Amino acid sequence: MELKLKDLRYLVAVADNRHFGRAAARCFVSQPTLSAQLKKLEQTLGVQLIERAPNNVSLTAAGEEIVARARRILEASEEVVTLARSQRDPLAGKLRVALLPTIGPYLLPQLAPAIRKSLPRLQLRLYEYQTAPMLEKLHGGELDVGILALPVELTGLEARELYREPFTVALPERHPLAAHDTLRVADLRGETLLLLEDGHCLRDQALEVCSRVGVRDSQDFRATSLETLRQMVATGAGVTLLPELAGRGAYRNARGVVLRPFAKPAPQRRIGALWRKSTARRPAIDALAKLITEHAL
Repeated sequence: MELKLKDLRYLVAVADNRHFGRAAARCFVSQPTLSAQLKKLEQTLGVQLIERAPNNVSLTAAGEEIVARARRILEASEEVVTLARSQRDPLAGKLRVALLPTIGPYLLPQLAPAIRKSLPRLQLRLYEYQTAPMLEKLHGGELDVGILALPVELTGLEARELYREPFTVALPERHPLAAHDTLRVADLRGETLLLLEDGHCLRDQALEVCSRVGVRDSQDFRATSLETLRQMVATGAGVTLLPELAGRGAYRNARGVVLRPFAKPAPQRRIGALWRKSTARRPAIDALAKLITEHAL
């Protein structure tokens, strides 16, 4: 019995997309080709892997177990190819990097010139995920490195702290606290705190910072991005906490909003890089991590 990596990729694509057409597009083949190859795979293995119904594609119990192993096989095969390439030039080739939505838009503009200068042969493939899907894709071999807030569960992974980022307070421009040069967490007592929706670690971090002083969490508003939060602050709906990088550059002078730093010691978040212990891209990851540490703040 001979298994082909190509067929395992088709099976994993169907598992991820739950749709033959989208799976075929991801694998750059026609839908009939993909469907026929998966039928052959089922015949070879002698077990049904996929339940096919109109407008519904799902995996059988056997299919779920085989997909889990197929992911590990594909990851290992990718590591073999990557290892060979990295031995020829460890700072060249594709590197798949994911960043949190609260990091990427603010870090990358500062980082891009340094990457072009110091790592010109490295081809970054950039993605944006929240913590849970980022960790899933790291474990699944779909990403090489994640840039996110620490701490996180490290089973099978390694981490390196890159920098610590203070929080700042975003206030409506006519708010009484806007007259202060710096603020204490206690100054926010009684304020309405605007937060990101569930799933963003920044939401939990902001709640942790403010929970000790009785800040009111706005129950009828959840933002999908920091820029939505900033706009709501400008309307006078409340205040929020922003990472320091989100108040720099083009974001420094948003209309209707003033930013005030916390007095030292300011609350902060830890930003780190995360990768699989088995990765063959460690030299490239180390080089990227060094640049981030040097240019983030």
